[in-house]
Amino acid sequence: MKFRDGMWLVAEDKRVEYAEEVYSVTEDRDGKKLKLLCPTMKINSRGDTLNRPTLSIELEAVADGIISVQSTHWHGALDRPPHFDLFPDGKPVVTASIDKTSTGTTLTSGSLAASVSSQEHVFDIRFHSADGKNKLTSLQNRSVGFAYSPPTASPMQTADMRDYKHYMLTQTTLSPGEGVYGLGERFGAFNKVGQSVALWNADGGTSSEQAYKNVSFWLSNRGYGIFIDHPERVELEIGSERSCRVQTSVEGQKLKWYIIYGPTPKEVISRYTMLTGKPNKVPAWSFGLWLSTSFTTEYDEKTVSSFLEGMREREIPVQVFHYDCFWMRGFHWCDFEFMSSHFPDPKGQITRLKESGLTHKVCVWINSYLGQASPVFEEAKEKGYLLKRKDGSVSQWDLWQAGMGIVDFTNPAACQWFKSCLQKLFDTGVDAIKTDFGERIPSKDVQWFDSSVDPARMHNYYAFIYNRLVFEALQEQYGKDEAVLFARAACAGTQRFPLQWGGDCESTFEAMAESLRGGLSLGLCGFSFWSVDIGGFEGYPDPKIYKRWVQFGLLCSQSRLHGSNSYRVPWLIDGDEKGPYSASAVLAKFTQLKCRLMPYLFSEAMESIKHGWPVSVRAMSLEFPNDRTAWTCDMQFMLGSSILVAPVFDDSGSVEVYLPEGKWTNFWTDEVVHGPRWITEMHDLDSLPLYIREGTILVLGREGEKRTVYDWTDPENHVVQLYQPNSSSSFALYGADGKYAASLSTSEQLGTWKVEGTEVRVRRTSKDQNY
Repeated sequence: MKFRDGMWLVAEDKRVEYAEEVYSVTEDRDGKKLKLLCPTMKINSRGDTLNRPTLSIELEAVADGIISVQSTHWHGALDRPPHFDLFPDGKPVVTASIDKTSTGTTLTSGSLAASVSSQEHVFDIRFHSADGKNKLTSLQNRSVGFAYSPPTASPMQTADMRDYKHYMLTQTTLSPGEGVYGLGERFGAFNKVGQSVALWNADGGTSSEQAYKNVSFWLSNRGYGIFIDHPERVELEIGSERSCRVQTSVEGQKLKWYIIYGPTPKEVISRYTMLTGKPNKVPAWSFGLWLSTSFTTEYDEKTVSSFLEGMREREIPVQVFHYDCFWMRGFHWCDFEFMSSHFPDPKGQITRLKESGLTHKVCVWINSYLGQASPVFEEAKEKGYLLKRKDGSVSQWDLWQAGMGIVDFTNPAACQWFKSCLQKLFDTGVDAIKTDFGERIPSKDVQWFDSSVDPARMHNYYAFIYNRLVFEALQEQYGKDEAVLFARAACAGTQRFPLQWGGDCESTFEAMAESLRGGLSLGLCGFSFWSVDIGGFEGYPDPKIYKRWVQFGLLCSQSRLHGSNSYRVPWLIDGDEKGPYSASAVLAKFTQLKCRLMPYLFSEAMESIKHGWPVSVRAMSLEFPNDRTAWTCDMQFMLGSSILVAPVFDDSGSVEVYLPEGKWTNFWTDEVVHGPRWITEMHDLDSLPLYIREGTILVLGREGEKRTVYDWTDPENHVVQLYQPNSSSSFALYGADGKYAASLSTSEQLGTWKVEGTEVRVRRTSKDQNY
């Protein structure tokens, strides 16, 4: 939302007042908070204090490296829930101090500080490292304010605010060359500078400015991040109203955000996820291949069995089979009942599939919307479990399901009822739940069961409570670390309930690229686990595109074949061609590669969730924060800390890949390439650029491994490969049970590197090394 017309004029439909000076600074007794009184004009005499608004700004030391900034116009305004669930693992003790000098007052919170200038008639707040070495950002002249729309001509008009909207805004400075990243799963340009962004969950696919997962956190390449503590709609002008500032605005009387210091991006994300929550562990089986029925395809029990038998015949191990929407009858979503005409014995079938080894786990699709044709709708309506309009009627529309209602999760009884519906699925043998939708939550003419909540805040926050409820039901059924979602909607904090997937993408190279940008952006917001519809959701993928999606998708943390109106089993993509470049052969190769990667991948996941880092896709900048080129890379990613992946987005097989400083070993050929440099490669349909970072100890399953869950800590089941080792090479190995197993490190003896920490089988990785 723009409030000005260029630099000089105010927008026609707005009246804006800015904090013009810091009139007074007050310390709290604990030495953790500064309260600034900021009039909207410079106070030169006593008379200037009359008939003039003020803004109150509070700076508070929250945790080491975190300071909150709250700007308020009228303090008497209601602060209605919901609020983000902050510090879910407990608030840490903060070491804070306040120092006054002749030039101003400084609040220090561990490694971060905020300094308020004491210069007369000046508004100047600067954020910097506590040691003063790193300047981060600042609030300068006309950077904190409020606005009325339509504009008021007299303060008398504000006695009745029913016809006016009131906005709060701040503008933090952007330094030359500064980039802004994150803000959820955004599919446009990776660097958000120059963009207008509205944080408002929407079901808009992957080819627009809309997003399923709007997360009110952004990361700067200057060593800090900003978390905006508002579940409601947040509008950002990122160098797009004033080119040197990031403007944040919300409707209301208060705006609060947290500045989070690193100085590295990894440290910023670690602190941000301390604030909003770390991702939960996910079981090792979830990393295997998921096969879906696709969406509107015609399928039944026979279809499911034939697909899984076909995958086995082609040596493609399937870990999870997913039943999408039409396991239920049309118009009856979501009634939690398998369609008897197509699945006469769902429990028996699921049992047989598992016992035969065709699949090990089963997932089903649900959403929290109830079509009125279903008896479940009547039950929920009669018991008051559905969201209502202000007149007391059920809030309904015909978008998606005819006459659908929305389950009101602010009603505790509705939550328990919904869990009982899920229990029926668990009793049938369902192991995981795809929690689809949750974005189109009305915010007007709405009455929630909990009448205290703000409907505007519930729109985005609904994704949190919806996914939390289902995740907790899975935990109660299967154990704390065995719960797995496949969720689409999210807001800040939803990373605690993995995993999320990228939504409805087209079957094109362009959609592959935009999906990757979405995953990279989401990963910078503390989401460790992410997946994508392999093959693309919309359309019929060309065999070449399908094979490139397979390579990309199998190197994400979780991997699912899924489509809309066409199946994604490989033999239907290319007419069941044979040979190494066939769809079946490529899928088999990369599924088995992932099985071999499990010791590395799962161990990296266990380390990642400790800090809130993405496992895959991980932005290059997290591993190489001092490399300016790495911040621009949005067509490649890191799989964990040591493996670089560059998907192929071109029909010809040509791909450019950037290798940061150091030695990089080609996984396929063992060729060593020195960075930093860009290289261009040509890849057949069964490969893509895959490079191993210098200094890596890579633990892999043995050749031919086709399991996702196995005891890879047993030396009989793994090999260890060294890639340009050095004295600091190390790797923490975890078992499939999620327990720490061993720490591997290297030592040099007579020119030969030796791995210590466990019994290992070491494989030589290039001609210029001796092991």
